[in-house]
This record gives sequence, structure tokens and C-alpha cells, in this order.
Amino acid sequence: MNTAINFIATILLTLFTISPAYAESKTPWTLNLYFENDLFSETDQNYTNGIKASWVSPNVDDYLEDERLPQWLRDTSPYLPLFDPSDKRLDGLQRNLVISLGQQIYTPEDVQMTTVDLDDRPYAAWLYTGLAYHSRTLNKMNTAELNLGVVGPMALGEEAQDFIHDLRGFEKFNGWDNQLKNEPGFQLVYEHKNRISKGQLAPFLEYDTILHGGGSFGNVATYLNAGGEFRLGWNLPQDFGTSALRSGGDNSAPGLGGGRYQRGSRNQNVGVHAFIAMDGRWVLRDIFLDGNTFRDSHSVDKEELVGETAFGVAALYRGWKLSFAKVHRSKEFKKQPEGHAYGSISLSYSYSL
Repeated sequence: MNTAINFIATILLTLFTISPAYAESKTPWTLNLYFENDLFSETDQNYTNGIKASWVSPNVDDYLEDERLPQWLRDTSPYLPLFDPSDKRLDGLQRNLVISLGQQIYTPEDVQMTTVDLDDRPYAAWLYTGLAYHSRTLNKMNTAELNLGVVGPMALGEEAQDFIHDLRGFEKFNGWDNQLKNEPGFQLVYEHKNRISKGQLAPFLEYDTILHGGGSFGNVATYLNAGGEFRLGWNLPQDFGTSALRSGGDNSAPGLGGGRYQRGSRNQNVGVHAFIAMDGRWVLRDIFLDGNTFRDSHSVDKEELVGETAFGVAALYRGWKLSFAKVHRSKEFKKQPEGHAYGSISLSYSYSL
């Protein structure tokens, strides 16, 4: 456990060693905090908990020369498969860097069982850090993301779940000795978002429709995905939706011109809206179902086509955005009795350093 904690501390120290020019920037960062748990659906199984923190940079001119970016990022960017990393000829294009840290936990249904349940999914946890690049115009955004981390005991899934269960007085799961073995994990993700419609139904009622499509490659997850989101409300923000905690879905980038919002300064914006979002995946690999890549482990026969739908509301107040969604996911493996549901909360704040 100490090794994993030291690993996390080293990553954080490295990520936030920023250049003096970057620290002096007065344009807004956006901090996003995500929390997902199936206790909102009164269950404790499958994808049972997810947390993530991400920091979205101010708009930068390019990823190769902008001195507001840390030197190590400027040195690394030429070797990454970025989209439009430095082409200033593309009119209206703005760029943002996203740094993230997260954990996901998966468990079978039976709390008391100490042996492997061959009909249910493996115990598993994924602890990771991510680096993503946004290239965006008013209605389109490309995201290229690289996630690196570890699956297995070093991901601290048992410790995190036991800590929360102790606080809440819940029964602890007894089968963590059967979790997936330690394995380095990587995931390269691309997603394109496109706002295909936008309008006003009444003086205080706006709507927009945002489609997305992309995929993931890596030993943690390999899939193709596509979906969309429809939003309806008052003072819609100029971001690209309210995503559940999925790779490539981080979209609360500062808006064009340095603010998140469509009109006025970010400190003057107040609004509320409802949304419905859908995502479908063709899954080629899912380590949390297929098991370890290079070692024998518990696994189950996965479903290749998986879909999910989220219904939620979001509120805006000055630099803040708070949202809640109920997410319904279809069956992920053959012997799963039915689909699964969980709650997703996100809190964003745009601020100047």
C-alpha cells in the first residue's frame, strides 16, 4: 500500500510542477470533481464506485511552444498523436490541456462469498492518471487522451471500499483476495464532439444537441463508441455536455474567449437545465470482465454491445456547475441477470490562479 501511495504522490508532484509564466496566468482553469456510486440505486455490485478529479487548463495557443505550459509537457507533446497541436492558421481553434487522477472499483454481487463466483464478474480496481488534449471551435471538439495506471491490489480498491464501508457501517466484501492481479494499464482514447443543433424555444428556454463518437485502445479497454446528448434549459453553458465518468468524456473546457459561458463574464452566469445522454459501445476488450492480459485470472464472457442512458439536471452559478444524473447501463456480461444503474455527481469550478 505504501508503494502505491508513493507512486501517486510522485505523479502529483510531477504533474503540478508548472512554469512561472503558467502560474502567473489570469485566465481561468476549470476544476472538475466526479463521484459515481450505485448506492444511489440501492445496490452494491458491478461498477460500484468511481471518483475522478481533473484540471482543465486555460486556452493556450499551442501545445508545443506556449510558455504557460510546463516544460515537460512541451517536450512530450511532439511525440503524442495530437490533433492540430500548433497550427495557428486554423481560424477560431482553441486548445486546452486536461490533467486527471481517478479510481474505479468493480465487485460481484455476493458480499459474503470468499471464493470465486464463476457466474459473476471479478473483483477489480483501476487507479490511473490521465493527460488529455482538447482542440475546439464553437461547436466542435476533438479530445486525445492517454491514461496510465495500474489494475490489481496496487489500485487500492479494497482499501478504498473498506474505508467507506467502515464510515457508513456497511458490511465489507469478503472476496477481495480473488481480485485481478497487479498489471500496468494503459488506454489511448479519441473522441469527437459536434454540436449539431442549437436554438431558443422561448425567452428563457434554450436547447442544443451534441453528438459524440470515438474509441479506446489498450489493455484496460478497447472499444468503439458513439452517442449524444440533448439539453434543455435556461442559460446553457458553452461546454460540450455533462458526461458521466468515462474516458474521453471530460468536456467542461473553458469557453471561447476564456470563459465557459455564452454571454457575459463567467462571474455573472446563472442557469439551470435538464439533459438526457446516451452512449453505445462495441467492446473488444474490457479487463474488468476479460481478466488479466498476461496472467491467468478470473474472467466472464462479456457482452460485445453495451449501451447506457443518463437522465439528469445541472445548475450554474457564476463560476460553478453542479450536476446529477441517474445512469442506466445494459448487461455487460452473459450471466449478468439484468442491467445496472448508478448515480453520477459532478462539480465544476472555473477559477483564475
